[in-house]
This record gives sequence, structure tokens and C-alpha cells, in this order.
Amino acid sequence: MSYINIEIKARTNRTEEIRKFLLEKGADYKGLDTQTDTYFNVLNGRLKLRQGNIENNLIFYTRDNLSGPRQSDFDLAEVKNSDVIRSILTKALGVKIIVTKKREIYFIGNIKFHLDTLDGLGEFVEIEATDKNTSLPVEKLHEQCHFYMTELGIEEKDLVPLSYSDILLGTL
Repeated sequence: MSYINIEIKARTNRTEEIRKFLLEKGADYKGLDTQTDTYFNVLNGRLKLRQGNIENNLIFYTRDNLSGPRQSDFDLAEVKNSDVIRSILTKALGVKIIVTKKREIYFIGNIKFHLDTLDGLGEFVEIEATDKNTSLPVEKLHEQCHFYMTELGIEEKDLVPLSYSDILLGTL
């Protein structure tokens, strides 16, 4: 399936405050996922296999490295035999990098929130306004993302323009 996200990633030292806010707003807590994202060598965009105890997906996406709310166009397929898929893609494309994280997953309507912890990088919050039914205009997704940035007290200085893979590749 093809989707559009308007999303942000921000560094945070206020994970507990954000968690409390989300729960007070009635967010649907999906759980704590330990995720391993294997990024493969591709000519354009990013291709990753996400393996976790909650989410197991093959994801191809394109997105500009911008620090504010940005559009991400992606294709996502749920994966059942992720170890087999990883082995095939590794042989065919080669592995670019592997990213491991602890991720708390919450939803408020069509908005997905991640509270992420990565060894060596710290804590992050992500907001993803997603239109899975292609019924919401992109402007509405931007509004939703900005609304929750304000509600969560996320400032411009906290925003991170890069994916975790790009951050780690830059620090290796």
C-alpha cells in the first residue's frame, strides 16, 4: 500500500512528560516494540526491513532531509517471514546499515507517535500524520503535525532532519 506522512523527529529529554500527555489525551498505546531496521543499498529513496515484536514491515520511502514537518511518500508491506526476506534482500542488495531501537507506539486518530530510545543517540519523539485513505489533504496533515508539535512543546532547535540511519552513518 502507498501512503503519505507528514512527520517530524525531535530530540527530547521530556519522554515522561510526553508519555503522560499522550495517555491523558486518550492515546491508544500499542506497546513497546524492540525494532531492528535493516537498510539495504538502493539507487534512490530508502528500503528497510523492520523486524519487531509489534511491527514487521518492508518499507520503501522517499523524503527530503528537512528539519520541519516534511512529507514522506512510502510503500509498506506487512512481512510474515522477515528472516527469509532479510536474507534474500541482503544477498540481492547488500546491507547499508542496521538500526536498533526501543519504540513506544501511540495513536490519536490518524496521528502516530513514537517515543524512541537508541543506544548512543539518546531519546527522540516522532509525530506522523498519516492519510491511509487518501481522504485528507496534505495541508490538513501539516496542520495536525504542527498542532501536536505545539502541544508537546517541541521547538525548532529540537528538530532532527535526518533518519536514524543517516545519523548513525554520519557518526561511524
